[in-house]
Amino acid sequence: MKNFEDFALSNEVRKAVLELGFKEPTPIQEKALEPILEGRDIIGQAQTGTGKTAAFGIPIIEKVKKVGGPEAIILTPTRELAMQVAIELQKLSKHKGLNVLAVYGGEPIYHQIRALKKGVHIVVGTPGRMLDHLKRKTLRTDNVHTAVLDEADEMLDMGFIDDIELIFKQLPVQRQSLLFSATIPAPIRKLSGKYLKNPLTISVSKGDVTADTVEQVYYRTFESDKFDTLCRVIENEEIRLGIIFTKTKKGASQLTESLKKRGYRGEELHGDLTQQQRSKVMNLFRRSQINFLVATDIAARGIDVAHVSHVINYDIPEDPERYVHRIGRTGRAGNKGIALTLVTPKDMRFLQSIESKIKLNLSAEPLQDESVDLENIVKSVEKQLVNQKQDSSARETSELLLAKYDAHSLVQALLENAIQEKQNTTPSEYNFGETGGQNGMVRFFLNVGRNIDLHPKKLLSELSVMAGVDSDSVGRIDIFEKFSFFEVHEDVAPFVYEALRAGGIDGKSIHLEPAKPQKSRV
Repeated sequence: MKNFEDFALSNEVRKAVLELGFKEPTPIQEKALEPILEGRDIIGQAQTGTGKTAAFGIPIIEKVKKVGGPEAIILTPTRELAMQVAIELQKLSKHKGLNVLAVYGGEPIYHQIRALKKGVHIVVGTPGRMLDHLKRKTLRTDNVHTAVLDEADEMLDMGFIDDIELIFKQLPVQRQSLLFSATIPAPIRKLSGKYLKNPLTISVSKGDVTADTVEQVYYRTFESDKFDTLCRVIENEEIRLGIIFTKTKKGASQLTESLKKRGYRGEELHGDLTQQQRSKVMNLFRRSQINFLVATDIAARGIDVAHVSHVINYDIPEDPERYVHRIGRTGRAGNKGIALTLVTPKDMRFLQSIESKIKLNLSAEPLQDESVDLENIVKSVEKQLVNQKQDSSARETSELLLAKYDAHSLVQALLENAIQEKQNTTPSEYNFGETGGQNGMVRFFLNVGRNIDLHPKKLLSELSVMAGVDSDSVGRIDIFEKFSFFEVHEDVAPFVYEALRAGGIDGKSIHLEPAKPQKSRV
């Protein structure tokens, strides 16, 4: 591996790098620094937390000649990321005496205009505000030698593509262009083909980013139980700072409200918040005055908070790249992090896509939920006692039971029964009925057998890979020439059902259904 002494850096830049504690370049820095220093256009595929800001920032700072006016512009999707990038570049350029300015909406533009008039060497900003300055002619571009698109895929998702094109059309033709993005969808490739010249593509794999620092596990749950599952997970984990990801803005708001009602300190972060509200929430989070940030993917872009101990995927991302990007927000700077994902039966196909992308099978963690269930059951009983209505049949039954058993044993038995019922609650869509399986097991019929070289060991392996089911949860297996039967524990049956129906066996499509308890079948 190279170190920073191996690159053609000035003493001023090398000194700043060392003072910031950079000892060895990260994978993206090792791959990108030299070609960027040589002046090549770059497409860099890398997530937040990989060190990409320094990867493009160090060469830009080296190239600044202080000829007058901005020499580099960097476009980011959010105000937070613009501020973060500007702060890091200011630190890297402190011995060279450069001025770095962040421009973004949500604050009076005249402060930025005044700073630009005084003289700025590097401008970092959001497309809307950058375009505003260009229209006002308060931002000169004639000396710009480098343009950077940071988090390009998110700028695309946020609808900035037209603004970006308008900005690039006003830049000098002879310039270096750098594009960094967590994913490279077709519109990004089209954009790069239009504005980048013979770009070199550099990619940092997931293994380079998080494999050694982030523990990744998932919890099985049902859609109707997701919030209770989340609360049990929170109770069982020591979470200093956690980011909880939801699919939608509405989901973030509803989840935040539910968490507050349970007594947890959390705030939402999504696109409907004003810049002032966003800043307030982020300051609370950075100061650990709240433990949880409930965020959507787009709103969380550019957030770089040290010591985030947990990332929780309340809604599993359908795109594996988003999963990689989310979990990259923990396990930073050598610290250990934990990524937890809630998975419903219908989420199994997304989990399989993620596992295929990261080349790692996530382990399913059991829930320790008895004490939480007991607490809720007791509250429910107490509420019923307060609002108790006269019911003659219930009163007669209770008197008969009290005559037969002592009160202590009776209450304990009723609570244990309630807990068991709570734990075994399965949505009606996964009530497979009587399938002929052993007690507590669901028996499935499969329309393939020895004709596709299926045998018990192979089926056990498929159940483990496709549904995260271990051999202890699998019962009897009967494999015939063209069909098979197998039993799995009722707790995992819905997950097996959805996983195999979506993914097949050994890559082959299959038909799976609950078995019918016929005496004639073996």
